[in-house]
Amino acid sequence: MMTIPITFNHVCTFSHHYSDHALPMFLTRITVSSTKWGCARVSSSKLSHFRVSCHPKTETVQRRRCSPFLESSLPFGNGAVASDEWKAVPDIWRSSAEKYGDKIAVVDPYHDPPTTMTYKELEQIILDFAEGLRVIGVRPDENLALFADNSCRWLVADQGMMASGVINVVRGSRSSAEELLQIYNHSESVALAVDNPEMFNRIAKTFYSKTCMRFILLLWGKKSDLVGEANKEVPVFSFREVIDLGRESRMALSDAHDAKQHYVYEAINSDDVATLVYTSGTTGNPKGVMLTHRNLLHQIKNLWDIVPAEVGDRFLSMLPPWHAYERACEYFIFTCGTEQVYTTVRNLKDDLGRYQPHYLISVPLVFETLYSGIQKQISKSSFVRKLVAQTFITVSLAYMEYKRIYEGKCLTKNKQQPSYVNSMLEWLWARAIAAILLPVHLLAKKLVYSKIHSAIGISKAGISGGASLPWQVDKFFEAIGVNIQNGYGLTEASPITAARSLRCNVIGSIGHPIDHTEFKVVDSETDEVLPPGSKGILKVRGPQVMKGYYKNPSATNLVIDRDGWLNTGDIGWIVPHHSTGRSRKSGGVIVVDGRAKNTIVLSTEGQNVEPAELEEAAMRSSLIQQIVVVGQDKRRLGAVIVPNKEEVLKVARELSIIDSNHSEVSEEKVTSLIYKELNTWMSKSSFQIGPILLVKDPFTIDNGLMTPTMKIRRDKVVAQYRDQIDNLFK
Repeated sequence: MMTIPITFNHVCTFSHHYSDHALPMFLTRITVSSTKWGCARVSSSKLSHFRVSCHPKTETVQRRRCSPFLESSLPFGNGAVASDEWKAVPDIWRSSAEKYGDKIAVVDPYHDPPTTMTYKELEQIILDFAEGLRVIGVRPDENLALFADNSCRWLVADQGMMASGVINVVRGSRSSAEELLQIYNHSESVALAVDNPEMFNRIAKTFYSKTCMRFILLLWGKKSDLVGEANKEVPVFSFREVIDLGRESRMALSDAHDAKQHYVYEAINSDDVATLVYTSGTTGNPKGVMLTHRNLLHQIKNLWDIVPAEVGDRFLSMLPPWHAYERACEYFIFTCGTEQVYTTVRNLKDDLGRYQPHYLISVPLVFETLYSGIQKQISKSSFVRKLVAQTFITVSLAYMEYKRIYEGKCLTKNKQQPSYVNSMLEWLWARAIAAILLPVHLLAKKLVYSKIHSAIGISKAGISGGASLPWQVDKFFEAIGVNIQNGYGLTEASPITAARSLRCNVIGSIGHPIDHTEFKVVDSETDEVLPPGSKGILKVRGPQVMKGYYKNPSATNLVIDRDGWLNTGDIGWIVPHHSTGRSRKSGGVIVVDGRAKNTIVLSTEGQNVEPAELEEAAMRSSLIQQIVVVGQDKRRLGAVIVPNKEEVLKVARELSIIDSNHSEVSEEKVTSLIYKELNTWMSKSSFQIGPILLVKDPFTIDNGLMTPTMKIRRDKVVAQYRDQIDNLFK
């Protein structure tokens, strides 16, 4: 017999006397109704072994927190009134359900079962999930870990948690067990929601022995596939069970006239913490960023100027949803009546052609991969086709250069205004050259670029963020007519602070600050505000700046000053305002030049080197797959390089370095080829790369050398190859 005490907020405590079930959970169809004792009656055809015990102490009125507009029919008891505007993130779902109703909201084709949901269905399932959490015992303001990847169920779990007043602690499933353990324990999470059995089985031993879990919630897969014979005390709920519990409870509450009297309903406040997002940890252990509902609502309300999404537009989603960039964009697009299709890295290429998305929100690495794929296809063409395509692209690149000049969308650090006469002459010259090149560019669009467009979709824009977008990639997509809008932000700012709009898409920049956001550039030593055109540390201020780091006030005070300015840790500058000339429409746009923390200081006269600039130049070579520039406290720079094996083999054969029968190139010859490429692509750089270390294994998320958002963990690479790097400089 199993006894379940039920309180007004349906908190269930499970005890059992079974030894033949690893993780017993028998609740499949449960009906909940109120009794005179103020408890809930649980009944089920499959629950003959359950007994409900009620105690007079459950007469205590229970506290519930709710999203005020989403559940505005509730009698809030904390002085709040039913709101007709968004106070918490989940409030958006009622607005979207009312506006877009039966329109498709999400398409998730790669999970079992494949799922499609309308806006009405999505709103209801979020409400069911929120109520289901209350039934199984999650209380307001508790922290609940959500370790899972991109899917429609992630979205439901995330929003259901927020709607019930729970603070979710998010991370992806590919993080190591040690990292997930650290996040779970540091955040003081009370329970764990995981992606699937495979993910949980990987971390089960660590979590059973080193955490306290009230329950485990499985988003996808079968509970029978879980391991856990050593610990039968932790109940396991499937996603469907939580939904069913919530739906039954909501029905019971709506049917019982006095049921709501047993609860005190409090409206979630905009300044309440909505989520804890742990930073990627590129420079040490991750810190828990506390983002409030107000922080995230700022993003939702102010991104339309950057991404003017319309009802029915299709977005392709592939980034980790826990990352602030993907997350804020998802919340925003669902207020516009768009359709989101979930894909994976493996299926991205096919899905771009299949779904023909209007927008793709992604990181630079994805656009670099698309760029490399296009270049590879061109190189495999016949000699004539390759020559025609390369000629067209060269002409289009030149056309766009002159077009930017006469449109006034070039970058400059020069604070002095150009003369009107010189500006007019330059404008006339640029217009004339562009006019000559235009017919060839238009022909290229019809014969070549239209086929590329058909293959990659993205009919409106690709939105890039999370890292620096290489110049050659930026310029290439501009030349072939694919709009790429580069943005900038950081987790601590929810995350978007600036972005390029289609009306002012200045190549090489991150655009203007978004609404209600301020930027300034300061001297790294004196903190003095620098004028436009001067390079320094970027600081940002706005409603999206975090509440602080969880349980870490000292770290918070290091990055946010008394006036609310957040130190981004990035080096950059602001383009001066000019009324004439090639930069007349670029005034105020921001340029990011790299991380201050990544600055390499050479021992020769203390010279400072920004490795990102050198790495970007080197990555133009098709022979280099990945590179990390090193040389801290050394006399010169070096690099750790992962060669592109296929391209190296191809070039070696073309140059007759090896016979066509050979499938390998010696390390000595690869090194020689790489040096030639570095000399070619970095000839204009102020610094040159000296010794190089070639490594066979790429930097990946799985081996811990990349973050889940696909940024190289520079410190981890240096640490892993420290001995070899030291030998480079001997």
